[in-house]
Amino acid sequence: MEELKKVAPLADFDWDAYENGEIQTEKSREDQEKAYEGSMNKVQDHEVVEGTVIAMNKREVVVNIGFKSDGIIPMSEFRYNPDLKVGDTVEVYIENQEDKKGQLVLSHKKARATRSWARVNEALANEEIIKGYIKCRTKGGMIVDVFGIEAFLPGSQIDVKPIRDYDVFVGKTMEFKVVKINQEFKNVVVSHKALIEAELEQQKKEIISKLEKGQVLEGTVKNITSYGVFVDLGGVDGLIHITDLSWGRVSDPKEVVQLDQKINVVILDFDDEKKRIALGLKQLTPHPWDALDPNLKVGDKVKGKVVVMADYGAFIEIAPGVEGLIHVSEMSWSQHLRSAQDFMKVGDEVEAVILTLDREERKMSLGIKQLKADPWENIEEKYPVGSKHTARVRNFTNFGVFVEIEEGVDGLIHISDLSWTKKIKHPSEFTQIGAEIEVQVLEIDKENRRLSLGHKQLEENPWDVFETIFTVNSIHEGTIVEMLDKGAVVQLEYGVEGFATPKHLVKEDGTQAQLNEKLPFKVIEFNKESKRIILSHSRIHEDAQRAEAKEAKKNSKDANKKNNKKEEIPVIQNQAASTTLGDIGALAALKAQMEKGEN
Repeated sequence: MEELKKVAPLADFDWDAYENGEIQTEKSREDQEKAYEGSMNKVQDHEVVEGTVIAMNKREVVVNIGFKSDGIIPMSEFRYNPDLKVGDTVEVYIENQEDKKGQLVLSHKKARATRSWARVNEALANEEIIKGYIKCRTKGGMIVDVFGIEAFLPGSQIDVKPIRDYDVFVGKTMEFKVVKINQEFKNVVVSHKALIEAELEQQKKEIISKLEKGQVLEGTVKNITSYGVFVDLGGVDGLIHITDLSWGRVSDPKEVVQLDQKINVVILDFDDEKKRIALGLKQLTPHPWDALDPNLKVGDKVKGKVVVMADYGAFIEIAPGVEGLIHVSEMSWSQHLRSAQDFMKVGDEVEAVILTLDREERKMSLGIKQLKADPWENIEEKYPVGSKHTARVRNFTNFGVFVEIEEGVDGLIHISDLSWTKKIKHPSEFTQIGAEIEVQVLEIDKENRRLSLGHKQLEENPWDVFETIFTVNSIHEGTIVEMLDKGAVVQLEYGVEGFATPKHLVKEDGTQAQLNEKLPFKVIEFNKESKRIILSHSRIHEDAQRAEAKEAKKNSKDANKKNNKKEEIPVIQNQAASTTLGDIGALAALKAQMEKGEN
């Protein structure tokens, strides 16, 4: 039997305390507290330290920093790091060592914010690739959480390809490169595109080094613009200009290709330095002019669609890529200056006649007026001299009226051929543009395609009658309708007008006749050829005065003859009508003798 080892009891053991349940002495308690405190980290509030993730769930992360208690941090502060796991070391900011509940309060977000600027500047200096969480969209791009800082990601820096839907990136964690920092405003700009550009640049160099003009490659439609289509050739982009999409005219590239469509293209040209590649799509098919019907010739009729309009004409597409021009002069036999838009518009289906055809130059001119007969071919038969027609007023000049009898048949009515009686200063006084007017063909100028027309010739010449009415010295009542510097225009009966000079407008009381005044006028000149009647109002009372004077003179002579029979009067002899002062004595003697004789 093993002998028990005797152990001496502790001399300072407090058996009373043991019996009361108090097994620790004051000294041992102090020692234990010192030992416990020595095992804890020395931390201070508002300090950034490293901790270890010891537990985590969807909402919270528990971090041990070697303190007497662990801290709990919301999982939302680790959104930028979806790969976070237990055992990872993270930085935390000590907000409070012990809150009201005795809990250690930590913040990972503030820890990152405290050291973020140093980290961001370091990443910029070292061209470091960092991770960031895309929080939301903003004008022109996205907001990214980088080290707790809200950085700006321009839309053009998301990818090398144009982005159509920005929203698909929200909530994603991606790798970025810091490209710019504004220290004053603490703005950070990041780029995801910069990470792949270097690799793409190398790929572009390799692709371009293998390019050759005329080479056919397969590509994917990457972007469609109003001026052309960008095609991804597998790391390098090329442009198909809108004019190289089709041999025909293209108003919108979307009529030919669609986004993400795979197409074959041909290399037209490329620039090693600027990395520009010009592509073609239409060049993969034969030119339509080469496939044009070889039997097509001048004079043939063709049908097509109006694709382009201009003031000078219209371009007609008779086949995809084959166009002809109808000049405005070939749209109508009319010689009036008009715009092509008066005859047709884009999209119209028209029939035309080939006027010229140059297969080498790939040019064609067309006409539509040739579908109708030229009205001037048989102009003498259709509009002989003397024939009467209805025309439409097209234009005025100072010397006459241009009218159109039918499309392509124009004529001029000289201002003198508008009316037999009215003195017309401008044709607008007689008719108006667009109005219909009856005409008679006076002369045909086939070479210049112009008719000389008359309107007054439709009526008999009233001047044959006027010649018998307005004879010289005949008196007619007239109204002054216009006052001129050289005289007045007087309206007579039958609608005819006469003219009176100022001296012939003096009335009997010495005043001048006025506008709209109605007076008797004497015809002092009638010219049938020039259709001119010269009138005078003054001549009427002047002639009356002359007649009275003549009558008085005659009576005086008769009295003298009678007296001469009774008594010879030898004093005045043949000067009885004179009334000068020199004859006063003779007149007095004559009077005395006449009185004596009568007595």
